[in-house]
Amino acid sequence: MGTAQESTTENVDLDSASDSFLKVEISDALSEKDKVKFTVHTKTNLADYLKNDFAVTRLHEDFVWLHDDIRDNPAYAGHIIPPAPPKPDFDASQEKLQRLGEAESGQLTKEEFNKMKQELEAEYLATFKKTVAQHEVFLTRLANHPIMKFDRNLKVFLEYEKDLNVRGKNKKERLVDIFSSFQKTGDEILLNSTQKDIDDFFESEKSFLLTYHTQLKDACQKSDKMCATHKEMSDNYIKLSSGLLDLATLENSNLADFLSKLSETFEKMRRIEARVANDEDLKLSDCLRYHMRDTAAAKDLLFRRLKCLSNYEKANKELDLARARNKDVAIAENRQQDACTTFEKMSDKAKDELKLQREQRVEHIQKSLVELAELEAKHAAAHAQMLRQTIATIRQGL
Repeated sequence: MGTAQESTTENVDLDSASDSFLKVEISDALSEKDKVKFTVHTKTNLADYLKNDFAVTRLHEDFVWLHDDIRDNPAYAGHIIPPAPPKPDFDASQEKLQRLGEAESGQLTKEEFNKMKQELEAEYLATFKKTVAQHEVFLTRLANHPIMKFDRNLKVFLEYEKDLNVRGKNKKERLVDIFSSFQKTGDEILLNSTQKDIDDFFESEKSFLLTYHTQLKDACQKSDKMCATHKEMSDNYIKLSSGLLDLATLENSNLADFLSKLSETFEKMRRIEARVANDEDLKLSDCLRYHMRDTAAAKDLLFRRLKCLSNYEKANKELDLARARNKDVAIAENRQQDACTTFEKMSDKAKDELKLQREQRVEHIQKSLVELAELEAKHAAAHAQMLRQTIATIRQGL
């Protein structure tokens, strides 16, 4: 139904590249009835890959498979796993188009219908482009990660030319997911508990992430309401513009010209209001929603560390018991040492990941807010200029 234009890519000199790199982008996408096909374009000089420049077609389910595989890999337990991209959802736009089609006969004038259709098609296209960007960000984070970019299944995802044919989860696997969610809920209760962490850094991060995630969720909901209000305002301008034009056709006086110009003004205001809604959705709501998912991924890291700490404490108890019984002491000491080493390494990695996430979050949110402010100022200037021109035109006609 929709396509995303192929994006331009900068030329990379593979021969002169001194450092290893893996550059991934979604260069094209095609929306069909019940799925979106993403064209994933890769450039790399990593020796494991057969080519330096190649492209494959992937579905959303393939992205979910890759995310779940990396999330469940013990080698990445100390890292923040980039959140999986949301499932493409065009139901709202398609439902509006369907309702618009049903209202075509009688409820709307032909002009209103055409304007509303254009508005909904633009909304669908914006949602489609946003979906493509969300999937590309997921791959980019993996490709830029110093450890995960060498993941075997990431290589399969990027390089395997045929369809991955990733199947959906069967009933047994879904039950396992349900029990895992119960376990995660238990971890979250423990994370929310008043028990103080032995490490001040993680105690501070725990408190911060729990509060920050709640505040992000609240801000995201309020931002969504603001965007919806702007979109409703844009739709109302269509009806105002059409109503004034209908009045102009019935007038046989100088008022007809005035009403006609006023109708054109509301049509221009509709376009500006629609742009404002789309920009706020992209630069504010989407930004907040992304960091809400990313903060949840950081909380998952703290859950995994809790499990690792639990294993370490269990190994300590087993060692004390073995020494008390004077039986299998060497085995218990080895287990305790392994558990201690695993926990310390995971804690060190987690500290680095959480510090890096905070730096990147500040940079990204600041960048998005600056861009939003610039766009808002641009739209406000266009709005003011359009009103000045309208007033001047009306005065000339008086």
